[in-house]
Amino acid sequence: MSETRTFAAFAGTRLVVSGDLDTMLLRTKERLDAREPEPILIFDNQTGRQVDFDFRGTPDEVLARISSHPLFVIPEEVPPAKKGPGRPYLGVVGGEVSLLPRHWDWLNQQRGGASATLRRLVDEERKRTATQERVRNAWEAAGKFMWVMAGNLPNFEEASRALYAHDTEYLTSLIQDWPTDVRNHLLRFVRMALDAS
Repeated sequence: MSETRTFAAFAGTRLVVSGDLDTMLLRTKERLDAREPEPILIFDNQTGRQVDFDFRGTPDEVLARISSHPLFVIPEEVPPAKKGPGRPYLGVVGGEVSLLPRHWDWLNQQRGGASATLRRLVDEERKRTATQERVRNAWEAAGKFMWVMAGNLPNFEEASRALYAHDTEYLTSLIQDWPTDVRNHLLRFVRMALDAS
C-alpha cells in the first residue's frame, strides 16, 4: 500500500493512540511512564499484526532504536549468485520449471521463446490479481486484529464467521456490544477491505 505506515496502541480495550510510528511510540511511552495499569498492545494498521517495541530509556532512546527494529531494518545485500544459468548481472536468475511436453511445445512456439513467455504470463497474472491480493490482505488484517483483541468477547465465533464471509451487516450487528475502541478499529479494517475492492 502506498499510504504511510501507521500503528495503533491499545491499553486493554481502550485506544491510546493511532498514527504514525513516532507519534504512537511517544504517546505510548508517556502512558507507560505514567504507570498505565492495563497491558499495552500495539498493532500495525496495515497488516493487523501485533508488534512489540522496546520502551526502555528516554523517549529519544526509544525513537533511536527504530532503525534497528526488525520491521525497519533493510536486509543486507544478497551475495552474488553462483555462476550458472541466467543473467545475474541483469537480475535474471535461472530456476527449474517442470512442465509436460505439450506445455514446452506451446511455450517454444511463442514470441520470444519459453523464458520470455513465462515472464510475460507471470507479469500479466500479477497485474490481474493485484486488487484481489490487496482485498485478501485487508480482510486478513481485520482477522488478525480481531483474534487478538476480541477473542474473549461475546459473539466472537459468530462475528469471526461473518468477517470471513464478508458479511459486514451481520458482523456490525454482532459486535455492537463490544468495547467502542475495539469495535471501531475492527470496522476501520473492514472499511479498508471494502475500499480495496
